[in-house]
Amino acid sequence: MAHPHHLTRYHATLLSTSKRQLTSLRTIRSIVPQCTRQLHHQTRPARRHPTPTHLISSPLSQPTRRPYHSEHHPDPPPHEYTNSQTTILSAALRHVPTHGFTRDALTLGARDSGFLDVSVQLLPRGEFDLVLFWLASRRGLLRASVDNGLFEKDERVKAGLKLSVEEKTKLLIMERLRMNTEIRHQWQDALALMSLAGNIPLSLSELHALSSEILTLAGDASVDASWYTKRLSVAAIYALSEVVMTRDQSPGLSETEAFVERRVEDSSAIGEKLTGFKQCLGFVGSTAIGLGRSWGLKI
Repeated sequence: MAHPHHLTRYHATLLSTSKRQLTSLRTIRSIVPQCTRQLHHQTRPARRHPTPTHLISSPLSQPTRRPYHSEHHPDPPPHEYTNSQTTILSAALRHVPTHGFTRDALTLGARDSGFLDVSVQLLPRGEFDLVLFWLASRRGLLRASVDNGLFEKDERVKAGLKLSVEEKTKLLIMERLRMNTEIRHQWQDALALMSLAGNIPLSLSELHALSSEILTLAGDASVDASWYTKRLSVAAIYALSEVVMTRDQSPGLSETEAFVERRVEDSSAIGEKLTGFKQCLGFVGSTAIGLGRSWGLKI
């Protein structure tokens, strides 16, 4: 049987050891959650904030390469009209052969469309809007004419020959000029409106649009510097031919057609001479307006 003194010391030692183990266990229990939280914080993925949709790159948001000419020659500013303006202008065109490009034609067009006379004030440029609408609508008719077989009706095509770009250009210029036949006696006043200082920019834009349209319909596929000179040449040819047409009394505009024939044949020479845009504008302006004034036109 053990001595009571030794048992007491044994129990005290055992109790002290148990207390130390219990303290260590409590310490471990308090540390483990902290370590767990730290480990979770370090290993969990960072919260991802949504990227604004306008910053997300997509194929549609990437800049696209544009054709050679469209990059350096954006389309002319479109003459956008409201439905009411378009209705009035469309109706007014029917009165141009009789009343010309005047306010009277606009007023009659407004009445025909069921509008009051004061509705012509919806057109900020007045009579010049009527001229612009005529030019833009004839370009649309020119495209429709090609779609309806303008080239296929040519005798050379019927004979099995293929028209060149130059030959198609002649046909297109004459087709566009013939669209002015019914208002030819009124076109001098239209030219006068187009030559006013404030109207020249839009007039040149329409001339550029027409020359580009003609060459596109003719199948021109230029992608080099000749893209410039060809359009400048066609613009100059058409501007001059239009002035010639106002004085042409021959049947079927045969004199104008002969003039176009000569000018298109010389277009390559014109293209070589007109190496700059300013040169072309000077050529078109001085030649066409100067020729018109020498004939007594009101420009």
